Amino acid sequence: MAGLRRYLGVWQLPGAPTLLITGIIGRLGIGMTPLALLLVIEQVTGRYSLAAIAGGCYALAGAALSPVAGRIADRIGPTPVLIGTAVAHPLALIGLLWAARSEQAPFALVLVAAALAGASYPPLTAAIRGAWNDLTSVASGRYHLRNTALAAETTLFEVVFVLGPLLVAGFVLFADAGAALIGAAVVTLVGTVAVALGQTMRGWQRHAGEHHTRGLGPLRVPGFPALLLCVASLGIAFGAAGVTVPAFATRYTPDDPDSLAGVLLAVWGVGSAVGGFWFGIRRPARNMTRQFAWLLAAVAGSFAVFAVMPTPLALGTALVVGGATIAPALTLENTLVGRISPAGMLNEAYTWVVTMSVGASAAGGAVAGLIVDHAGGVPWAFLFAGAAVAAGAAIAALPAGPIARAEAATVRVETPAPV
Repeated sequence: MAGLRRYLGVWQLPGAPTLLITGIIGRLGIGMTPLALLLVIEQVTGRYSLAAIAGGCYALAGAALSPVAGRIADRIGPTPVLIGTAVAHPLALIGLLWAARSEQAPFALVLVAAALAGASYPPLTAAIRGAWNDLTSVASGRYHLRNTALAAETTLFEVVFVLGPLLVAGFVLFADAGAALIGAAVVTLVGTVAVALGQTMRGWQRHAGEHHTRGLGPLRVPGFPALLLCVASLGIAFGAAGVTVPAFATRYTPDDPDSLAGVLLAVWGVGSAVGGFWFGIRRPARNMTRQFAWLLAAVAGSFAVFAVMPTPLALGTALVVGGATIAPALTLENTLVGRISPAGMLNEAYTWVVTMSVGASAAGGAVAGLIVDHAGGVPWAFLFAGAAVAAGAAIAALPAGPIARAEAATVRVETPAPV
C-alpha cells in the first residue's frame, strides 16, 4: 500500500493529471505519424522504398532539430515553444499530404515536406520530463516522488506505441491513411496546446543562477556524453528488435507474419509496463548508476535468451519476462539525465536523449536487417542487440567512470522523506 500511495502522491502534484493524461494524448502522433506517412506515400507511389525514404527524412529532421527547440525552451520557457510547434507541425503534415497527393508536385517536394513535419514536431517529451524534475526538485520537498513520477511517465509512454498504430488501423478501416495523418495532426495540436497552457508549463521560471546555454550545451556536462552512449545502446537494441521480431515471425507464419509480430511486440510492451509500475513503487537506490548498470545488463541478457527461443510461444514468454527490465532501465535513464544535467539545460538535455535514441534505433534496425538477411539470421540479430546493450552496461558499471563521478557530484537525498 505504501507503494501505491506514492503513485497517489504523484497524481496529486500540481498539474500532474495534465502531464500524465493530456501529455499522452499530445504524443499519440509519435505512434501514429510514421506509420500513416508510410502508408500515404506507399499508396501514392506504390513503392515502400520511397515511403521509407520519406519516413527517414521525417525522423532524421526531427532528431536533428529537437535539441535546438529544447535550448530555446530552456531560454524562454516551454510554453511558447510548445504552442509554436503545436501549430507548425499540423500545418506541415497538411502540406505533406497535399504534396504526396498532388500530381504536379515532384517527389523532392514530398521529402522537403516530410522533413519540415519532422523538424516541427513539438519537444513535448522533453518538456514533460523536465517538468517532472522541477516538480520533484530537492527544494520542493517532493524529491522522494521523483522515481515514481518518472516511472509513471515511462510506463504510460508505452501506451503511445500501442494505441498509435491501432488508431491508424482504425482510420484506414473507416477512411484512409490520409485521414490518419490528419488525425495525428489533430491530437498533436490539441494535446500539446493543453499541456503548454497547463499549470506546470505556465508556472515555469528560470532557475536562479542559470545562464544561457552556449556551444555544445549539455554535451559538455561531465558524465552526460557517457550517459548518451548508454541511451544509444538501448536505442540500437530497440531498433534491432523492431526488425528481428518480425523476421522471427516470418519463419513461423509466412502467410501472416505481421499479426504474430504485432502480438509478440505487444506482449514485450506489456512486460515493460508491468516492470515499470513495480519499479515506481520502490524506493530510489542510493547508487543509481550501479543500479542502471545492472538493469542494462539484465536487458542485454534477455536478448541472449531471445536468441535461443525455439517457438513463438517460447519467445512470447521470454519477451514478457525480459520486457519487465525495460521500463525500469528507461526510468533510471531519465532520472540520471535530471541528476547530471544543470537545471537550466534540462529541456535540451532530454531532447538530446530523444535524438540519440531515434538515431541509434534507425542504425540498429539497419544492421539487424543486414544480419537477418546475410549474416546468420534471427539468433545473431538478437545477439547483436544484446551486445549493444551490454556495452552500455559496461560504461555505466565503471565504479570511477564518468557517469558515476557525475552522480557523486550531485546533491543527494540520502533518506527520502516519508510518504
